[in-house]
Amino acid sequence: MTARTIMIGRDIERSLDRIGMEIVERNHGVANLSIVGIHTGGVYLAQRIKQQIEEREEVTLPAGTLDITLYRDDWSLISQNPIVKKSDIGFLLEDKRVILVDDVIFTGRTIRAAMDAIMDYGRPLSIQLAVLVDRGGRELPIQPDYVGMTVTPAANERVDVLLAEKDTRDAVVITKR
Repeated sequence: MTARTIMIGRDIERSLDRIGMEIVERNHGVANLSIVGIHTGGVYLAQRIKQQIEEREEVTLPAGTLDITLYRDDWSLISQNPIVKKSDIGFLLEDKRVILVDDVIFTGRTIRAAMDAIMDYGRPLSIQLAVLVDRGGRELPIQPDYVGMTVTPAANERVDVLLAEKDTRDAVVITKR
């Protein structure tokens, strides 16, 4: 299996710094802002973006984690016994601008499931999407608001985001299936 690295640690950090600044700029500050990461990679990226914004803006932002396993339209095709992680949104979503964070966007189905899950917690003012990698190939009309990198891999390739929190390093690699 051949793999090629398209981002390394400093590229990822630079992209997350830019995304954090764009979030603050587009929202005219941090009032009513909250960050929710989608398990698993999105949780780690959301924590990094949150920390970067908090340090720069000298604030504390509400943040949460979201598992979308049972909201997926294909969960029964993936496994008869899906592994469900914990969702943790310990704040009210009403009147919040939710920044939903994931590592890679592909078909848009994960994000659709995440929006359904968020609505079960309340009705936010808005939902904005931040992703580290946009690989194209949408099946649903869902587009990210903030993107670290856009790539167009071949149909037989997959994009993997490796993060130090769960892997040995930070990198984005493209591998043949």
